[in-house]
Amino acid sequence: MAEIVECVPNFSEGRRKDVVDAIAEAIGSVAGVRVLDQEMDANHNRSVITFVGDRAGVAEAAFRGAQKAVERIDMNRHQGEHPRVGALDVLPFVPIAGVTMDDCVGLARSVGKRIADELHVPVYLYEAAATRPDRRALPDVRRGEYEGLKVEIATNPDRRPDFGPLRLHPTAGACIVGARPVLIAWNVNLRTTDVGTAKRIAKSIRESDGGLPAVRAKGFELADRGLVQVSMNMIDYHKTSLVQAFEAIRALAAKERVDIEESEIIGLVPLDALVDAATQYFKLARFHREQILETRLWE
Repeated sequence: MAEIVECVPNFSEGRRKDVVDAIAEAIGSVAGVRVLDQEMDANHNRSVITFVGDRAGVAEAAFRGAQKAVERIDMNRHQGEHPRVGALDVLPFVPIAGVTMDDCVGLARSVGKRIADELHVPVYLYEAAATRPDRRALPDVRRGEYEGLKVEIATNPDRRPDFGPLRLHPTAGACIVGARPVLIAWNVNLRTTDVGTAKRIAKSIRESDGGLPAVRAKGFELADRGLVQVSMNMIDYHKTSLVQAFEAIRALAAKERVDIEESEIIGLVPLDALVDAATQYFKLARFHREQILETRLWE
């Protein structure tokens, strides 16, 4: 079986398309690497690029993307709704086929060390690649964001990076690198301008506050659209499905007398997650994946 590693770097730039295009071009310049998707969000001031390849190709492409981000993004000028610590904020490696999670842990650690050594950006390891239990969850590693980490990296022993200097890069900040399963980044936008509504709903549904298993959520304002957003990372869609999360938000929004405007998936989503959602929503009895026309055609 051919090796397929997915890599889904998040960059702290969602307003300058030329910068994001340059990063994507650098990633795609590696032989055998295929850029599958490129998303930008101006409110979050963030972009997500999804690419795949074998281990060697993905490792080189990830580094080239990091290098270009360091060249083009200045965190001293960055403002946006989404939490962040650096120009290349998060760099996860995901096993898809012919590779294991351990293989992706090895990738994360080797690429992370190279970023630190060659680009002089401090690197923190998270999820399966974490070297400490308190650094597995991304929100814990990103606590304090860029501004807070600028002070704590040199003064707080608990905030020492896994690789690199005890100071942020002067323009690129820090980077968080890891290995994880497939994650679905999903937003539900609400028809209100009260960001408190989104924050209350996010708090109610996220696992860390006693909500839905494997769901991380935050509330944001989308000022230019007159909406607010419940932004979610679905860490394991088998534990909490898209339908379960959506219906929980719908019920909580109804209590606030607010309607859902729309939902949006950022980046790519596994077909199984949509099939599971449709099966639950339509209450399809005895439905299985082989009943999907395209599945049979691709056999």
